[in-house]
Amino acid sequence: MKKTDFQKKNDKELVKDLRDKQESLRAFRFALSGSKTRNVREGRGLRADIARIKTQMSARLRK
Repeated sequence: MKKTDFQKKNDKELVKDLRDKQESLRAFRFALSGSKTRNVREGRGLRADIARIKTQMSARLRK
């Protein structure tokens, strides 16, 4: 997702998305260790989305 997508969401939606992305990353790591996944770039995208969400959340706290 893009940065502007996260800016349009409210706090509850951001928290829900963060939990979903973290769970997806956890499942991805387990699948990767078991050699069940082929798309290794998926992990990079999940980590980037998690970072974008956390950045947006901290920016809202500073205001």
